[in-house]
Amino acid sequence: MAKETVLVVDDGKDNRDFLVEYVLEPHGFRHLTAKDGEEGLKLAVQHKPDLILLDLQMPSMNGKEVLEHLAIRNIEIPVILMTFHGSEDIAIEVYRMGVKDYIKKPYYPDEMLDAMERALSETRLRHEKDKLTNRILQANQELQRRLKEFEALYNIGKVVTSTMDLSKLLPQVVDAAVQITDAEEGYITLLENKQLVRRAHKQPRLDRAQSVEKVVKDRVAGRVIMKNEALLLSEEQLRRGNNKPGLPISVASVPLIINERVLGALTAANYSDKAGKFGKNDMVMLNALSDYAAIAIENSRNYNTIRDSSVKMRDTFERFVAPSVVQQALSDDVKLGGKRQEISVVFADIRGYTAFSENAEPEKVLEMLNHYLHVAGGIIIGWEGTLDKFFGDGLMAIFNAPNKQADYVHRAAESALAIIQAAQEINQIYGYELAYSVGVHVGEAVVGYIGTSYAVNYTAIGDTVNLAKRLQETAAPNQILVDESVVKRLGAQVKAKLLGEITVKGRSKPSKAYELLELK
Repeated sequence: MAKETVLVVDDGKDNRDFLVEYVLEPHGFRHLTAKDGEEGLKLAVQHKPDLILLDLQMPSMNGKEVLEHLAIRNIEIPVILMTFHGSEDIAIEVYRMGVKDYIKKPYYPDEMLDAMERALSETRLRHEKDKLTNRILQANQELQRRLKEFEALYNIGKVVTSTMDLSKLLPQVVDAAVQITDAEEGYITLLENKQLVRRAHKQPRLDRAQSVEKVVKDRVAGRVIMKNEALLLSEEQLRRGNNKPGLPISVASVPLIINERVLGALTAANYSDKAGKFGKNDMVMLNALSDYAAIAIENSRNYNTIRDSSVKMRDTFERFVAPSVVQQALSDDVKLGGKRQEISVVFADIRGYTAFSENAEPEKVLEMLNHYLHVAGGIIIGWEGTLDKFFGDGLMAIFNAPNKQADYVHRAAESALAIIQAAQEINQIYGYELAYSVGVHVGEAVVGYIGTSYAVNYTAIGDTVNLAKRLQETAAPNQILVDESVVKRLGAQVKAKLLGEITVKGRSKPSKAYELLELK
């Protein structure tokens, strides 16, 4: 049944009543009536009816004048003109003013009804078009909303896979939550050490969420975490038992769950009527975001655990192996074998150790040994040498391997001088009467990993190493012996005293030995 509104404008009451009683009401039309043109114009402007049944000849303002005033106001309403015989010319004249048809008085109800149906067909089509257009616009708006939601989820997905830094990631999750729910506020609360800690917060007056770390009391987040269930709360529920000003009018909060463990809660809040209340779709999107956030938190924690373990392992490893060797071992495959290259070799040994250990308690001996070796080893590391090994009360170090060094000869000689000086300072502090003897040599050696498939050592072997050791064994306490090749390499930088040729164990040819005194 039709539901259009029809305005009847006629100065004859009988005609108005006839149309209402026999045409409009029986067929379900809503109706308005006016007794003259002025009243009819006023009702047409005010109510915008779907159809006007307009008498042509009326006092004060006739039908033609009503049409003219409607045209001036750009009001387009279909009109059926009611005329008496002889006024057909006028009816034709006003067709261009919105008249769709005309009926000559007197007329039958069916005759008027047919004319109305013809006039209203265009209106009905226009209404259907408007409804369809509105539905299309609504569908387009909903599509745009969905695209915005999926874009936010996609961007968060990329962030989750590209960063382990929660201080950067969690604010982006909150921003996405605010964006897809049109929220005024959003935040993430985590359960840490049985406390609720706010980790990211987008406040109503800020454009972006900020990374925070604050212990909070949050009834909503606390309940979500404790019950492991999402909450959608209205203003009435939020104000129940709480009369504090500034409370939100709508809150949506979902748990962050990974492997059935609740890590925290993702919450959105609105404070103004303009922002409105959250609905089921908002909860769906928050739940989707919470999955990303939970994965990100778990990945970050696992990454930090692995990183901390790796750092701890590396630190421990570096206490047994030179840092440069650790770095190479972690970056390359460790394979048995080596390569020939030029290196500087330093051997240092504590003189007087045997006598000291005979007359001191074992704990005191160990304490003394750690003092000397700690300082000597620290000097080698400080000069970026590779601490090859400790043996008893001595050590061996190499320079220019595994990392290349342009001044490896100078570094070896300088570290030897520093070891002698450090030992003297230890004696002054602790009252010992011990000293280092040091040997330094430069030349080719084979450098690499030796050992077995389950135990390897990074070291250097060859005549260069052997001569450095023999020079150390020949050196007196507080003395550094170097081969002639070291003096030649250092040139004007070194001050050394020639001791003459010495024959060392294991070598057929004698070696020119120098005592290293100073180094520029």
